[in-house]
Amino acid sequence: MTIKQHTIDTPYMVGPVHCYTVKIKGELVLFDTGPPTDKARRYLREHVDLRSLQHVIITHCHIDHYGLASWLEKETEATVYLPYRDALKITRHDTQIEEMHRFLQGVGFGEDYLAELGRIFDSGVLFPPLPESFRIIENDLPLHLGINYLSCPGHSQSDLILIGEDWAVSGDVLLRGIFQSPLLDIDLETGERFRNYDVYCDTLIKLAMLRRKRVMPGHRERIESVDATIIFYITKMLERVAQLRPYADDANIARIIDRMFGKILSEPFHIFLKTSEILFMKDFLEQPDRLLDSLVTIGLYDAVSARFQDAISH
Repeated sequence: MTIKQHTIDTPYMVGPVHCYTVKIKGELVLFDTGPPTDKARRYLREHVDLRSLQHVIITHCHIDHYGLASWLEKETEATVYLPYRDALKITRHDTQIEEMHRFLQGVGFGEDYLAELGRIFDSGVLFPPLPESFRIIENDLPLHLGINYLSCPGHSQSDLILIGEDWAVSGDVLLRGIFQSPLLDIDLETGERFRNYDVYCDTLIKLAMLRRKRVMPGHRERIESVDATIIFYITKMLERVAQLRPYADDANIARIIDRMFGKILSEPFHIFLKTSEILFMKDFLEQPDRLLDSLVTIGLYDAVSARFQDAISH
């Protein structure tokens, strides 16, 4: 069974994104779609047999990965499958935005910033239309395809890795040489902030199960080593913890960003990304043993132990 990588340019700072096609028991499957751009539409028309496409499976609903799901629903006979937690956000979008506004207000952001961020969220630039009809991966993925899924939240609350016999499509969960910003979100099952750090510690243990798989990432061409990718991510996070330490006791995230970056960081969505990252690191500093235990479990703590101890000892 041959899985084919498709590389599509995006207008975003993450650069090109990969989608994948595979034919299983005569049925054509597409993993992720690329962004909602004319260039991406042309690429799919030219490189994927859309007339034969039967299944579109999304790893997570970030714009560069699901941006053409609605378009493919209209252009093809394919069934679109979304992660459960993304489907939950679709049905409760207004609640999610209201709770996000309330949370950001509580960590120091003023109404001017929140109004500007709200306009970005409502513009369609970050959240293109979702398909009107879709199914849930965790409930409805056809058994005869033989595709399993692994829930690996952390980068987002919905991240799924789709797994075949000898391959795994990882979306943004495993990226070589890229620090995946953990994206701030509301857990609509609890009404509280989704704690990316807590679930990422559990995700690390699951990722070790992919050591013998050929990992097909959402960005960069390949993953040469699951372990090396995890070590890179943890090392980068610990380096940034060291930069945060002088400000970590401040509960006002807006003030921390102003003190650390001043006018260098001014674009509202970039501030949102940095807020997400700071919350992740503050959670780590409150409970470093959670990460330590996960790293010990998968045999990678020794590779980062010196930097880990330095991050928590000051």
